[in-house]
Amino acid sequence: MKKITVAVALIALFILGGYMFYEEGSLAVDKKNQGTQIFVVQKGDGLNAIAKRLESDNLIRNKIVFIVLVKQLGIEKKIQAGDFRLSKNMNAKDIAQTLTHGTLDVWVTVIEGLRKEEIAQILAENFKIPPVAFIEQAREGYLFPDTYLIPKDATIESIISMFTDNFNKKYTVQIQNKIKSHGVTEREGLILASLVEKEARFPEDKKKVAGILIKRMKDEWMMQIDATIQYALGYQRKEKTWWKKDLTVDDVNVDSTYNTYKYKGLPPAPICNPGLDSIQAVAEAEVNTPYWYYINDKKGVMHFATTLEEHNTNIRKYLQ
Repeated sequence: MKKITVAVALIALFILGGYMFYEEGSLAVDKKNQGTQIFVVQKGDGLNAIAKRLESDNLIRNKIVFIVLVKQLGIEKKIQAGDFRLSKNMNAKDIAQTLTHGTLDVWVTVIEGLRKEEIAQILAENFKIPPVAFIEQAREGYLFPDTYLIPKDATIESIISMFTDNFNKKYTVQIQNKIKSHGVTEREGLILASLVEKEARFPEDKKKVAGILIKRMKDEWMMQIDATIQYALGYQRKEKTWWKKDLTVDDVNVDSTYNTYKYKGLPPAPICNPGLDSIQAVAEAEVNTPYWYYINDKKGVMHFATTLEEHNTNIRKYLQ
């Protein structure tokens, strides 16, 4: 009988201890503290990493209690990426709930190869920014693809400035000088990078494609790039995309200075916003490549050719 009594007592003590541990760990670090500090949740951060940093920043008493609390509330997947204004006078529950709705800034990711209209749509979904106004002010090619932490009340001008400042940091003097060594201006280099971005999927192909395009440009060939026609055609309502999938004969004959099947040389401006890989590919272009032609097969694998005859053979072999 005594053994049972001891066991029950131990269990009770264990439960009581756990309860006290949980309660104590849920309390505010300092209820009298009126100060605030910014806490940033990076995109992709897991609950354990967030709890560890909160404890390290002395915003919660115990990370284990915080994790248990979040799971009990069922809000783990509701925690947002962004920056939050937190205080040591907030208890663990208040902090957990703030992380689900109190972000001051918003993480926005812009992938490589988007045109400014597509970026405008992404921004419109997160901010009170009219897409038309953004499109009118933004410069194609200079909206550098990256992940940005943007204030909720940001203006069009400040957002464009974030993009272009990042672009200017990435499009370094060293890269520009390499591009100039190919007999290409900085502006032409950016236009070429936008073409490479849409033409080549894999990094190992980009330098070859860049070399072919530079050769064509210098020899005043038609560039013959489908993406430039897609850019000229604009939004496709039926497909709900800015990049028409299957071009027709009429499309190829569209009268636009962006139509590189109709006009020699480069289009007048970039056709998208290229990433760093494509920009560097132009800087390190294989201008001595023997190739003049290339195609992408249905899997995105590129096949190169030195003559039109070889090119036509590749077309029959991989596309028909």
